[in-house]
This record gives sequence, structure tokens and C-alpha cells, in this order.
Amino acid sequence: MIDFILNLIAAIRMRLSYLINIILTVASGSKLVSGGMRKNPTLICVPIMGESVDKMVVDMGKANASGADLVEIRLDGLKNFNPRENIKTLIKESPVPTLFTYRPIWEGGQYDGDENERVDVLRLAMELGADYIDVELQVAREFNDSIRGKKPEKCKVIVSSHNYQYTPSMEDLSNLVARIQASGADIVKFATTALDITDVARVFQITVHSQVPIIGLVMGERGLISRILCAKFGGFLTFGTLENGIVSAPGQPTIKDLLDLYNFRQMGPDTKVFGIIGKPVGHSKSPILYNEAFKSVGFNGVFVHLLVDDIAKFFQTYSSNDFAGFSCTIPHKEAAVKCCDEVDPVAKSIGAVNCIIRRQSDGKLFGYNTDYVGAISAIEDGLRGRLNVSGGVSSALAGKLFVVIGAGGAGKALAYGAKAKGARVVIANRTYDRARELAETVGGHALSLADLENFNPEDGMILANTTSIGMQPKVDETPIPKHALGHYALVFDAVYTPKITRLLREAEESGATIVSGLEMFIGQAYEQYERFTGLPAPKELFQKIMAKY
Repeated sequence: MIDFILNLIAAIRMRLSYLINIILTVASGSKLVSGGMRKNPTLICVPIMGESVDKMVVDMGKANASGADLVEIRLDGLKNFNPRENIKTLIKESPVPTLFTYRPIWEGGQYDGDENERVDVLRLAMELGADYIDVELQVAREFNDSIRGKKPEKCKVIVSSHNYQYTPSMEDLSNLVARIQASGADIVKFATTALDITDVARVFQITVHSQVPIIGLVMGERGLISRILCAKFGGFLTFGTLENGIVSAPGQPTIKDLLDLYNFRQMGPDTKVFGIIGKPVGHSKSPILYNEAFKSVGFNGVFVHLLVDDIAKFFQTYSSNDFAGFSCTIPHKEAAVKCCDEVDPVAKSIGAVNCIIRRQSDGKLFGYNTDYVGAISAIEDGLRGRLNVSGGVSSALAGKLFVVIGAGGAGKALAYGAKAKGARVVIANRTYDRARELAETVGGHALSLADLENFNPEDGMILANTTSIGMQPKVDETPIPKHALGHYALVFDAVYTPKITRLLREAEESGATIVSGLEMFIGQAYEQYERFTGLPAPKELFQKIMAKY
């Protein structure tokens, strides 16, 4: 019992030290947070990786202007390094607190010289006034023994471990954290690699239950949420780069995205998490749309990209009410139906969901389909504009031959919606059997995609591409050759990155009215936003946000 109390007191002391240290760090950086008080103490650290001290000084100024709380000075990237002179200059010139890292090749860095000299440089940085020093676990005990009684009070030692292959089990992560603590760390840091997005959940569990300052990050695109949601789960700091692609570890977001896109300072333990589930998913503009809308009304939520390989495994892992709602895109819309406890009758008829809500009272998942409303409305508007008629009792689609390319979730939604509006539906798919299956379900006809080129029974048809053909980065691809487009009055493409795909460009050149996937995206987002928040969709704001893209 006495041991338990002593351990508890020690943990409380470390936690208080942690919070005081953060307050001092933020105060010394003199950061004002737009939009009110910051709701979490998690720091944003910008990695500085210039090859010269002059370049580093310039970048430290940029980091400060961008809102950084501190900078990580990566000494292993410097050319012509003069330790004492260069470190003095860097500390003197930095407008924010400094973290010095001198990463060796064996831990993923660039330094390949004498190990004793490397460690001496870290000690020198500490003596000259560094705020933080990053020391690898492999040499941490020896390093901390060597500075015992000599370490300045303000300097904190971060002991770090990096795993570039995978993310260990909960048990192994717990043991790793214990080893890092035992080495004499003031702050625990470990970075792992995500093979699946569910790996990140283990890091969140370690972070949220830690009684000591902890940095737990997961590298790679599947680990991106670890770098954003650490503000919710109590991480000591995250890294945000000055520019896209210039990173010190795989998967780092920019500081601009952390602050402006994800509203990082406004996240707290009670912030609800929403996200777009897909593969690929990084192209999606959903986080831009929803986070801006959340911010405009003060809704306490954050919307993130979720690169998901196995959607059933994802929902089994992220089962808490913290994860409150999801948009769902290619290729998971059909598999998502089976993951839901209840499915809206329309979505059940379509056989695909693109919106999932977790009911807060019991954690059950409810699936909806908002795709068909957004797409069909946009297509009807396009047809009316072409025919120069206003909306009447019957749909502009009534009686039209409506050709859907693709038999996946979005294809099912458009086929269902077009049929409901009185159109005659034809499904074209690479795999004919899937096209036939969907055609039989909605009461239409089927073609193989190869046969679509020569399919021209009448003029004035509607064409709707619901596949990812033509999406970035494969922007030169198109599902149908240009010479076959002359029989269509209107062509719609669900792809919206780029906004004008090759299909749409060639359709317009062939005389067709074109409707971008952006219109479908905005239309389906209205209902999703209302289901996420319980608030009316800010339609003008949505249009304004997406007009930039």
C-alpha cells in the first residue's frame, strides 16, 4: 500500500511538472490562439532540417510566424557542422523554445560518425541552453547517467524509440514505455509504423492512460490520425512541417493543416471524431468542408481522413462514442452495410451506405445513403438548364435512357435514384456479371464496359461514371472513348479530383452538358452534416468553400 501511494505521488508530481512545463513553453513562445483559448496543452513542434545554419534560422522564423510552440533542430542534416558555434547561434536566434535532435543512421537519421562525438554534441546543446534534448533509448541510460547533477532545470530529456517496420502489441508497447521511463526520461517518446489504421488505437490507449508526459506517434498515411488526435488523447506534442512533403518522419502533416484545417488548438477530450473512410482517401475534400463548417458554428468535432483496409476490423476497433460519425467512399460502401446495426430502408434497397452515425446512447451504428440525392439532383438541374425549363411535377430524367458506369456502391445509388425518377437504366461494368446483377435488381439492362463504346441506340442519353477512372493521379484515363460521347445529352462524373476530368472535358467538346462530381459531393454532404451535428447544413458556406476547388 505504501509503495502504491509513493508511486501515485511520483506520477502526480511528473504530471504537474509536465503541465507546468507546457505552460512555460507556450508562454515563452507567446502564442495567441485565434478563435479563443486553446483547449488542450499539446504542443506543435516544427522540424527544422536545413543544410546550413542560415537556412535553419530563416525556417525558425517561419515556424514562429506559423504558430509553432517549439522547433526541433535536426543537427544530423547540417553540412560543415561546427557544434559550439552553430548551436549557440541556433539557440540565440530561435524565437521559440528549441528541441535538439542528432539522429544516427541506426535510428532513421543521417548521422554516421563517431557515437561518442554525437552524444557529446547533445550534452553541449543542453549546456548551451536547449529546452529539450532527444536521446535514443539505446544510449539513454548512459547519457542520463553522464549528466546526473549537471542538467539545467529548464532542459527536459526526451527519450525516444522508433519502429519503422510495424506497431507492437499493447503488451510490448507498455513494456517499451516502462523501459523508456526507467532510462531516466523526462518525456517518453515512441514512434511506430502503421500497417493498418487499427494499429493507431493501441497508441491512443497508451497515451490516454499515461501518467507521464508522452509522445506517441504512428508513421505513414494510415497513422495520420495519431498526429492529429493526440490533442484529444493527451499527447505531449505533435510535429507539423512548414511545407508539404518536407518531413522528418513519414506522414507528418503541415502546421498550417494542423491549425487551420483540423482546428488543432480547439480539440479537447470531449471533441467528437468524424472521418471519411476509403482507400484511397487522401484526395478527399471532406475534411476541408466539414471542419470549416464545424468551426463556423462552434461545433465540437474534428473530421479526418481514414485510410481503411478492412472496414469491419475498423469498426470493431474504434467502437467508442468518441468516434461519432463517418462518411464512406470507394471501395467500402457495400461492405459498410454489414457493419451497421440498422440501415435506412433506401440505403438497404440500394445495397450501399455512404454515411454512418454512431448513436451516443448505446453505440449502435446506423447506415444511410445520401449519394443518390446529391447526384440525381445535380443531374436534373443540369438537364433543366440544357432544356431551359424550370422544375415541374415530373423529373427531367423521366423516360431518358440513363447509362451508369460502375456497379459498386455509388453505381447502385445512381441506378436506384434514376429508376425512381422514371429513367430507363443501363448498367455498364468491367465485370459483366456484376452489371447484370445490379440491372436485374433495379429493372434495367446490362452491358460490359467494353461494349459501351458501340452502344448508341438513341441520341440524348445520360451517362454517369461512378467509378474512380480518371481520378488523381491517373487523370489521363477515361472510361469511354471520345468518339462514343456524341450520343449523350449530359455526362456526369462522380470523380471530383480533378473537378474537370478527361471524361467531362471530352464530353463538353462533343456537345454534351457536363455535371461535375463536386455537385454530387456538395449535395450529399448537406444531409451528412445534418446527421453529424443535428444542425441545418450551411449550404451557402459549403458552396463558398468548394468554389475554391
